[in-house]
Amino acid sequence: MKNFLFFFFISLTFFAQTKTITVCPSCTIKTIKKGVLSANDGDTVLVKKGVYKEHLIQLSKSIAIVGENYPIIDALGNKESIFAIKADNFSISGFKFINVGMSFTKEIAGIFVTNSKNFVLENNIFQDDFYAFIIQSSKYGVIKDNKITGHAVNETSSGNGVHVWKSSHIRIEGNTISGMRDGIYLEFVQKSHIFNNTSKNNVRYGLHFMFSHHNEYYQNEFKKNGAGVAVMFSKHIKMHNNTFHFNWGTASYGLLLKEINDADIFDNIFEQNTIGINIDGCNRIHYKNNHFIRNGWALKFTGGCYSNVFEFNNFMHNAFDLSYNSRLNNNKFEANYWSEYTGYDLNKDGIGDVPFRPVKLFSYVVNQTPETLVLLRSLFVDIINFSEKVSPVFTPDNLKDNTPLMNPVNPIE
Repeated sequence: MKNFLFFFFISLTFFAQTKTITVCPSCTIKTIKKGVLSANDGDTVLVKKGVYKEHLIQLSKSIAIVGENYPIIDALGNKESIFAIKADNFSISGFKFINVGMSFTKEIAGIFVTNSKNFVLENNIFQDDFYAFIIQSSKYGVIKDNKITGHAVNETSSGNGVHVWKSSHIRIEGNTISGMRDGIYLEFVQKSHIFNNTSKNNVRYGLHFMFSHHNEYYQNEFKKNGAGVAVMFSKHIKMHNNTFHFNWGTASYGLLLKEINDADIFDNIFEQNTIGINIDGCNRIHYKNNHFIRNGWALKFTGGCYSNVFEFNNFMHNAFDLSYNSRLNNNKFEANYWSEYTGYDLNKDGIGDVPFRPVKLFSYVVNQTPETLVLLRSLFVDIINFSEKVSPVFTPDNLKDNTPLMNPVNPIE
């Protein structure tokens, strides 16, 4: 009891000594940089509305920096980050960051965090900045409810919205990102959660991550990006309840999977993408309750894959449900709904009485000669697909769903 009272007294003493430092154009302290220098651990720097032409504000203290009515921090195109941070237990919220300069030799951001932990970066606006956030070698951080907009034209002259490297336990939540190179980029990131973000109209990817294990991605929207999401060289991934749509282009897709192992992909919507999921060298992935709707290709396999299971997915009105250019190996397609299925169900148990073969001969032809795609809706294509269905020669004979569903699974209203 004595120890408790002692620590309680110490806490009261600490909080009693903390203070709020006000920054404004007419205040004694007129710059954010001076406000930060004047603060001690536990203090709050309150920045009033106005325009602050500053960059390279270095932060190494456990303080809260709060903007009132979105004060603008204008970097004036300088090739330095606005905030350069190496600290624990800090927060930055309520600012508008503009004109962070571009560099071809170093990464520059509105907020650059390195070797830090226990931080919150929320409710900020970034406009035409090279990078909005760069997080390096940090953990237990929250990046929440920020709005990031850019006008990227190509990959070489643009940066990422949220860029995280070699970090863990990061939460990226509720952000809206558009017009950047990659909306969200992660490399060597572990045990993190990315959810409820909207990433659209980015030049390269809505989300791009590599060598990042034990992460969960859910309730995000990836729309009209150069390509939706690229997932590479990672394992133990969960991706669920995301929407991938309107990612069109000659080499575009909703989701690219390359060298991914031990993952769960379920309850996602892939709608109107050139390719719903492009799968290359991936093993032990469970695909369940996903909706593939009006894509060019719903699924496209381009490399050897093993022990993948596709079950209770809806394949509806895609130009091609499946393209497969390697051996079936031990991958399984079971109990999926296929809008192209024309079989029957005599015993009325909801399962088709004859198997469905999802690979069309014309899909095989297009893989060999892409120019033939112009014939997609012709009578000739219907005839060759029917002939292959009757007597398979070119398409894999053992690639079939033996228990096709007669009705969609949890149809989207």
